[in-house]
Amino acid sequence: MPPSKKPAPRTRAAKQAPAEKVVATKRAAKQAPKQAPKQAAKKAVKQAVKKAAAKKVPTQRAPARSAIAPKMKAAVRRKNRADPAEVLRRLAATYPDAHCALDHRNAFELLVATILSAQCTDKRVNMVTPALFARFPHARALAAAGQEEVEELVRTTGFFRSKAKNLIAMATALVERHGGEVPQRMDDLVVLPGVGRKTANVILGNAFGINEGVVVDTHVARLSQRLGLTTQADPVKIEADLMQQFPRERWTMLAHYLIDHGRAICDARRPRCGECPLADLCPSASV
Repeated sequence: MPPSKKPAPRTRAAKQAPAEKVVATKRAAKQAPKQAPKQAAKKAVKQAVKKAAAKKVPTQRAPARSAIAPKMKAAVRRKNRADPAEVLRRLAATYPDAHCALDHRNAFELLVATILSAQCTDKRVNMVTPALFARFPHARALAAAGQEEVEELVRTTGFFRSKAKNLIAMATALVERHGGEVPQRMDDLVVLPGVGRKTANVILGNAFGINEGVVVDTHVARLSQRLGLTTQADPVKIEADLMQQFPRERWTMLAHYLIDHGRAICDARRPRCGECPLADLCPSASV
């Protein structure tokens, strides 16, 4: 008998399970030349719609977050912001004697006191500065001071080593660059050792009557946020928001009002909203 013929081997495609066929088909489709991209795109959309309908999943995409978030934030800000003009009027009436709490007789003393006030209360600084100013009454005397002597005089203000170093370096810079006098320009002040924008605003506003910006300390930052005057946390951005909402000639006094109010009523942990003259304006008031 003639030998029986062996059955022809099954092709690879014939061996594939249904699921494998789908995978192979998709792979082939990706590797195939793009002859009809429009037809392929339409087919893909139809398949996606059909699949979504079967799963009861909506196919329409939600609006992009970036398209709606700014409008929503603006609406919330308008609704939850105290009226700046009324805030200023009431604070001015409540604190008519508001002023810089750091004792000083001139711009140099105020600059020294402000540098010392970092991470320290104004009350403590005022206890330290009389002896300091008696020993070093001007920039030339402080520039020639010894590090250890200055450290001993400012020890109780905290961070006394770095503060003493900054005070001597600041005084030296005043002597070398400005003839021992405190400059009246923001750009000149912020490059002095130990001086940032907040300190420069204190000097310009209180020693020279120049409203270059708003002093943003912890009180000003906290109250600005609670009143809805800003949504920022960075002091520079908070200052920019306040400068846009209040008249320039009131910037220095605005900081004094907010600082006094923060100390007297709007405490960080337990604000006394029942006693606050801004309670009906404040979106954060718990009354």
